[in-house]
Amino acid sequence: MKLEGSCHCGSVHFSVLSDHPYPFNHCYCSICRKTAGGGGFAINLGGNFETLKVEGEKYISVYQAIIKNSETGETQESPGQRHFCNKCGSALWQWNPRWPELVHPFASAIDTDLPVPPERTHMMLGSKASWVELYCGPHDKFFKEYPQESLADWHLRLGTRDRNA
Repeated sequence: MKLEGSCHCGSVHFSVLSDHPYPFNHCYCSICRKTAGGGGFAINLGGNFETLKVEGEKYISVYQAIIKNSETGETQESPGQRHFCNKCGSALWQWNPRWPELVHPFASAIDTDLPVPPERTHMMLGSKASWVELYCGPHDKFFKEYPQESLADWHLRLGTRDRNA
């Protein structure tokens, strides 16, 4: 499926082909919450990085989150690169050099109508802000941290992979 997205002010427009276009993954970590606003939520759409086309690149900045190890207290920079519009602050996509073939657009930046997932994954609930309410479907799954099931495996299990991408 071809996904088209943009920032709020219209300075950045992008498109990417996606085999995994369902916004099923609701992340409640402080990074998602503080960089994308609100409760964080649906960030893990999967796209083919090779197909990413961007207009307005000069308006894009990158943020790499600082992660604190809960056991040692040490901090380190996350390898994940969160791209955002430096004019309006809209979160656009995340890219990680550990998986260079993938790009993860933020569902909130996508202008294309997205399919409704048959179930959702709620992850990083151990970091959820107290004021954030869970809105859950009957088949949703819940995780204090990360689920073992990958983005691709979720789509494979439910038969939702877009084979036309």
